[in-house]
Amino acid sequence: MTTSPNSPDAGWVLEASVRAAPAADPRWNEQLDSLRSVAQYDGKTQTWCARLGVLDLAGLQKLQVLFDAARTYGTEVRLAPAPVPAAWNGPVFTRDSELDVVLSAQADQGRALGQLPLA
Repeated sequence: MTTSPNSPDAGWVLEASVRAAPAADPRWNEQLDSLRSVAQYDGKTQTWCARLGVLDLAGLQKLQVLFDAARTYGTEVRLAPAPVPAAWNGPVFTRDSELDVVLSAQADQGRALGQLPLA
């Protein structure tokens, strides 16, 4: 994975992002209310982003909120491995985890991770 740190035993986090509804959209405040508790907004890229270091119940609930918002506002969720942020204090995925193996296999097939069928 090119976005993971270079060290073979380095950890990484799963970054889930969803494109924001346009600010002029009357439902902007609805989206803001639903996403601000689970994600951070980046005005430069106009995306909401949540980082996960483990797929536990809380992590799956965050993902569900993002997927629900994407469906409601006509956008999509993108999933990508990312380097561990400097200020990160939570758990991280390791290069030998099952999720890492799955993400690596999918990336090897030449498909963007955010375009994987998740049904």
